[in-house]
Amino acid sequence: MGTTQQAPRDLIDAALAARDKAYAPYSKFHVGAALRTGNGQIIAGCNVENAAYPEGVCAEAGAISAMVLSGETKFDEIVVVGLGDVACTPCGGCRQKIREFTGPDATIFIINDQGETLLTLTREALIPHSFGPENLK
Repeated sequence: MGTTQQAPRDLIDAALAARDKAYAPYSKFHVGAALRTGNGQIIAGCNVENAAYPEGVCAEAGAISAMVLSGETKFDEIVVVGLGDVACTPCGGCRQKIREFTGPDATIFIINDQGETLLTLTREALIPHSFGPENLK
C-alpha cells in the first residue's frame, strides 16, 4: 500500500512546469510528469491530446520517450501531477511503460496541483505481479 513520503522538490517543480505546458483542449485535464534517471538527469513530459481522443499521449509516456531519446533507459523515481487535489495515478498503459524502465523499488510520487504529495508507491505496489522483459525469456 502507498505511503506519503514527500516527493523531491526538483521533481515536483519539473512536473508542475510540464503540466503547465500540456496540450489538452478537449478534456481540459492537464497532466505533468518528471522522472529522474539513474544518472540523476531530470526529464519531464506533459499530456498531448488531439481530435482523435484515444490517440493522445500521456505525460508519463512523453517523459519516458524523451528519456530514451536522451540515451537513458532506466529511472528511479517519477512524479505525476494532474489537476486539483485528487490523485492522478498512471493509467494502465503508463504503468506498463513505468514497469519497463524501472526496478521494483522505483518510487512513484503522485502530487496535487499545490505540489503536495498525495501518494507514494513503489513500482511493485503500483503494478504487482507485472509482465516484463524477463517473462519473454
